[in-house]
Amino acid sequence: MREAVDALGIVAAWTEVMMPALRATGRKWASFGEQYVEVEHLLSWHVSTALRAAAVRPTRARPAPPVLLAAMPDEQHSLALEAAAAGLDERALPFRMLGAAVPPGALLDAVHRIGPGAVVLWSQFPLTADHELVRRVADSTWGPRGSRGRALVLATGPGWGRSGLPDGTAGPRTLAKALDLLERTVTA
Repeated sequence: MREAVDALGIVAAWTEVMMPALRATGRKWASFGEQYVEVEHLLSWHVSTALRAAAVRPTRARPAPPVLLAAMPDEQHSLALEAAAAGLDERALPFRMLGAAVPPGALLDAVHRIGPGAVVLWSQFPLTADHELVRRVADSTWGPRGSRGRALVLATGPGWGRSGLPDGTAGPRTLAKALDLLERTVTA
C-alpha cells in the first residue's frame, strides 16, 4: 500500500488500488461470512496505516483555514476520510481529523472552535446519513459579530444518495473532485 501511494500519489492509489481491493474483499466477505472477515480487517488496517503515514508526513501546510474531517455520529467507517486527509496533506492543505462516529454536539463544538474553511462529513450507508445535522453544520457561524465565518460543507460517501442535500452543501462523488473543491474553497 505504501508503495502504491509513493508510486501513484494518494488519489490514484486510493481509486486504482485500495478501493478496488477493499471492494473485492468486501464481496468475498459477504459471500463467505465470518470465514473471510479477518482478511477484510487485515487489509483495512494496512490501507489505514499507509494513508495515515502519508497524512502525517512532514510538510509545510499553506496558510489556509483547515478542513475538518468527520464521520457521521453512527458511522464507523473512516478510511475514505483518511484518504482525504492524506490527499489534503499531499496538497499542503491543513486539516483536522475527528474520525469515525462523531457525536453531533462534539461536531458542532469543533466547528465553532476551529473555524474551518470546509467540513467533510462521511456517510457510508443511508442509515448513517443525517441530513438535519448537515444542515445544522452548514448553518453554523463563528467569530465576532460583523465578521462571522461559515464553512462549505461536503456531504461525502455513498450514504447521501444523489439529491436532497441542504443549501450550502456540496456532494462530490470522488476523492479527486472533493480535493479539488476543498483546495479551491480554502485557498480562495
